[in-house]
Amino acid sequence: MSIAAGGLLATTAACGGASADSGKEADRITPTVITSAASGKLDEITWNLPMGEPTTLDPAKVGDYSPSTVEANLCDSLLRLKPDYSYGPGLAKSWTAPDPRTLILNLRPDITFWDGKPMTADDVVHSLTRQQDPKSGSISTALFANVSSIAKSGPLQVTVRFSKPDELFLKLLSTEVGAVSQKAYATKAGKNYGQVAGGLMCTGPFKLDSWKSGQSITITRNPAYWDPTLQPKADKVVFKFITDGNTLSSALLSGQIDGSYEVPLQTMRAVAGSQTGNRHYGIATQSVTLLVASDKSPLADKRLTDALSLVLDRSAIIKNVFGGLASAEKTFIPPAVWQSSQAHKTYRQGFDALPDVPAVDVAAAKKLVAEADPARRTLVVATPAGDQMSMQILTFLQAGAKEIGLDLQIKQMQMVDYSNLFYVPTGRAGIDLMIAFGYIEVPDPLSYAPAFVAPGGLFNWSGYSDPQVTKLLEEAQSTLDPVRSAKLFNQAQARYTATHPVVSVAAPYERMFMNKRISGAPASFAYINIPWAAMIGGTGR
Repeated sequence: MSIAAGGLLATTAACGGASADSGKEADRITPTVITSAASGKLDEITWNLPMGEPTTLDPAKVGDYSPSTVEANLCDSLLRLKPDYSYGPGLAKSWTAPDPRTLILNLRPDITFWDGKPMTADDVVHSLTRQQDPKSGSISTALFANVSSIAKSGPLQVTVRFSKPDELFLKLLSTEVGAVSQKAYATKAGKNYGQVAGGLMCTGPFKLDSWKSGQSITITRNPAYWDPTLQPKADKVVFKFITDGNTLSSALLSGQIDGSYEVPLQTMRAVAGSQTGNRHYGIATQSVTLLVASDKSPLADKRLTDALSLVLDRSAIIKNVFGGLASAEKTFIPPAVWQSSQAHKTYRQGFDALPDVPAVDVAAAKKLVAEADPARRTLVVATPAGDQMSMQILTFLQAGAKEIGLDLQIKQMQMVDYSNLFYVPTGRAGIDLMIAFGYIEVPDPLSYAPAFVAPGGLFNWSGYSDPQVTKLLEEAQSTLDPVRSAKLFNQAQARYTATHPVVSVAAPYERMFMNKRISGAPASFAYINIPWAAMIGGTGR
């Protein structure tokens, strides 16, 4: 998940003339944060969701590209993430920590929901409690492990108490975890909240107007929005669900679609030199990682994952798969996650001290395989069917594995079945390795690392366990001093990097296209938790 440090805080992106087909030209592209500001009013913007139609817009249940892209414009959070991955006040105007186990949130006055009713502390308590309660279907319950109580402590004040200090929790409130819904509306809607039938009631700059299943989602400007700096310039945003790259290319070139995040690389190539719009490349916390799928797999032996890492030609992958628009990855925690932290210098020291991305070394890889001497040398790697990037990467890996005596069989699965592998252990039976395109939402390494290396972690399928790593990560999260927390994390990171079986591949840049008639959207992946559509204005073109 790493992004090269150089140029991360550049503020404008207009890369319409550069080609993603050439490594040399890609070298001239600097990943950026935000596009040029525009102030013109707009009647309508049409935006695409290339990952398809959302299944929900409920803030307690969104956790993927499409739903988050829409929800971020509808439901404001207590804190607000910024395009450079820093964060500041949102619906909470300020906060205090009178002691290490108490967080007091002071809410803004005069905030109203779309129906004109005022936001109260009761709404905030209800929203956070829904996130905490597994019965609500929340995907964020585990993030509340250290929360002992959430209570109203004044008409516009909420107090959160912890069983032990938790430096991560405040930052979580800048994501959908901190999004506030109206208590009365959400309670009445029940399980339908955030669905086509149930709708939403939030405070964001846009309000949900219509959801035509299989066709489009339309959001409209909230004229009573509380933040004067984010008053929408567009009256309406219509989201489409074009998942085919060729169809999307045609729609962008014709102006039928004004823009899209997560534009497939082949589409970015197809729209190169377009007179209709510009391509933009942003900093990102996305990554491509090869995850060991079972503690019963031979790959749970780190010697074998290290061997695969040594035959994986990352330079060729970055050039041929990503068109040069990615960086080689030496860890699954990229600099973009911590670059805006108060302790960024400390994190940088820990990152720089990690071993460099390995060069291809077949002889060394063969030696590791011989040492491990696995009883089974035919290995199965799962990938979503039709995903060209994944297949290209795995083809490189398959060829390298063959050179060292491993037979890597690629198993293509339908997207729904493949997605289920991440959450349904029985589905991973017979699979040794999975290719994962992941991302980090929260500007804190501790929001992600435990999922890979802590016992019972969501993505710790290899059975990895190191009590010292677990202890260091827990201490880092319980330490409210940013520098000390970063030092503890660095120690854990150095230790698990040396012992955890995983193969880090590459970190792609964010890929976005916008019609020349609009500008202002964030170019960075932070868009996924920002009311980005409210930042778009007309250019007069």
